[in-house]
Amino acid sequence: MFGTTFILALRSIRRHLLRSFLTTLGIVIGVAAVVAMVTLGKATTSAVQQQIAALGTNVLQIRPGQGFGRGGGGPRPPDFKPEDVTAIEQQVAGVTAVAPQASTAATAIYEGANWSTTIQGTTNAVFTVQPWPLAQGRTWTVPEEQAGKAVCIIGNTVRQNLFRGGDAVGRRMRIGDISCDVIGVLTARGQAGFGGDQDDTVVMPIKAVQRRFTGSRDIRLMLVGVDQAYSTTAVQASISDLLRERRNITGTKQDDFNIFDTKQISDTLTGTTTLLTRIVAAVAAISLVVGGIGIMNIMLVSVTERTREIGIRLAIGAVANEVLMQFLVEAVVLSMLGGLIGLVLAQLVIAGATPLMQVPWTFDPTINMVAFAIAAAIGVVFGYFPARRAAGLNPIDALRHE
Repeated sequence: MFGTTFILALRSIRRHLLRSFLTTLGIVIGVAAVVAMVTLGKATTSAVQQQIAALGTNVLQIRPGQGFGRGGGGPRPPDFKPEDVTAIEQQVAGVTAVAPQASTAATAIYEGANWSTTIQGTTNAVFTVQPWPLAQGRTWTVPEEQAGKAVCIIGNTVRQNLFRGGDAVGRRMRIGDISCDVIGVLTARGQAGFGGDQDDTVVMPIKAVQRRFTGSRDIRLMLVGVDQAYSTTAVQASISDLLRERRNITGTKQDDFNIFDTKQISDTLTGTTTLLTRIVAAVAAISLVVGGIGIMNIMLVSVTERTREIGIRLAIGAVANEVLMQFLVEAVVLSMLGGLIGLVLAQLVIAGATPLMQVPWTFDPTINMVAFAIAAAIGVVFGYFPARRAAGLNPIDALRHE
């Protein structure tokens, strides 16, 4: 009986093809919106986690000031000194390495081509704390670092713009008035989670940057690697106590520096993107309810149009359950067709949006199956009342209907 009922439902849908398509449009849009929003939200979360992971795992960032800026309207807090780096390395348990950083903006020049970029001065410890493998070349040696030799490792963006994407290792370029030997090229990372191009950088020994560019021993950022066996919270507290002592901060005075845990940043951003994904998906799901109402409406119209047909079926021996099953299957088939079209549309939207958003394309079978199951359930819920109404018609009254 079910096979016959299914064929009758398909015939009825085919007789009114345009009306059937318009009826399922709400389901199509709802399924496509929910699947696309949830999938893109998860892809965005994954991209954020990858970009935070690029900062290194178990890494603390220490900056002068209250927050990322100065904090308040008072005088600028003093920068860190090399002695602070040494003190953290030697006096805080659980610290694997400390990478100080000093940066400035400058123009890099090679054979008539020039490119404005960021010059990052640091030590070899940065490649331990914040792993960033080289695509070509090598890092500088200990003697080169101690002497502050003018050697540099460039990002992929600098290589593309100065060397036309060609081999840069072994070439000599100019940064401002300083000649610099290119000894390595960093692997491409792309855009950062907070904006900006991570590959638009030139990395040099910190002493070279301090002597030739900034003119001071000041350090604006320290990256601290924490041993996996230690709690980052405990290490953070120890560093805070040490820096307060070294910077003569006593009593209830506020810190004039900030320590950020990359894991906390990752958890916060992941929680935020997950919450936004759920909110957007919930809003998109409203169209599924609207689609269900549309199906119920059109099925009620169909019952009215086919009252004589229902009367004839009941008069020649069809039972009420058979009539109910026919209209219920018709509603479910409409919903399932809308769900299938919605899934296809969602994949097209995802495929077009991921390159623009610069997030990885992923296929989530769970959300696809759940969305399709909800579409089928909507057909059952909103199709039952019209089907019940059709099954409850009196055969004599139905045959008299015009």
